[in-house]
Amino acid sequence: MATLRQLEYFVTVVDESSFTKAAELLHVTQPALSHQIRTLERSAGGPLLERLPRTVRLTPTGRAMLPHARAALADAERARCAARQAAGLEVGELQIATLYSLTLGVLPAALRRWRQTHPDVGIRLFEHRHTEELVEAMNAGEADVAVGAEPTDWSGVTRTLGTEELVVVVASDDPAATGDTIKLQDLADRAWVHYAPGHGLADVLDHACAQAGFEPRIAVRTEQTAAAPALAAAGLGPALVPDNILDGNLPRGSHVLRLDPPVRRTLTAYTRGEPDPLAAAFIDVLVWGEHAAGTRR
Repeated sequence: MATLRQLEYFVTVVDESSFTKAAELLHVTQPALSHQIRTLERSAGGPLLERLPRTVRLTPTGRAMLPHARAALADAERARCAARQAAGLEVGELQIATLYSLTLGVLPAALRRWRQTHPDVGIRLFEHRHTEELVEAMNAGEADVAVGAEPTDWSGVTRTLGTEELVVVVASDDPAATGDTIKLQDLADRAWVHYAPGHGLADVLDHACAQAGFEPRIAVRTEQTAAAPALAAAGLGPALVPDNILDGNLPRGSHVLRLDPPVRRTLTAYTRGEPDPLAAAFIDVLVWGEHAAGTRR
């Protein structure tokens, strides 16, 4: 039977892509590390890792085991924290997995409200580029609660928070900056500030433009959600961004256009099972915040 130590060694080798680096990080000798991996492989019924000259790669058996190994380690850490909390040795920690754009837009206000009522609870954020990556991480046991766009085929508990509207940012001297609204198809001939492949907002922009009957030409791609409105303000082209990241952060020299019809996505909070009291309380804070934001709009 696999031990937690063996699973930790296995995950560390995968993350470091090296037995040597993993041994250094784990403070064990490389022969001891290799022995534990071989023992785990015998328990698994076959090789988990393919040893290459400069790296290691997962075998099909290793790929099947990896998410379960990560989940087991995450559950063990949560069990340790729960025991220490019960013994009064440490306060709680809330682990939140989310998308980069929501770290900029939705979460700061929610975490401020949370801190006012739970000042002793630590917060750990895990940020991801795409909803699929976020769902995969949650399935692997990464965090207590996920906050992101509505997932497909999620088997756990999901709670709708509300909708997020996306707007277009252009430079203030852009020909389109003459009004407050615009139809997306009116920007069909423009080159866009786009997002890097694999970024969730890249899919949102491509889908919205396809619905409007065109494929966006690309002026520049960025990995950073926060960079998109700044690049648009610099005159590189229009950028599609969540309106909530612009509150108090509108770049100088920019102009915001609301879309007609609007482009929106549903935001949710979700957990693998029934949320524990801390996660449930945080979800309530998120829901309250979205309702309050809706009344202000």
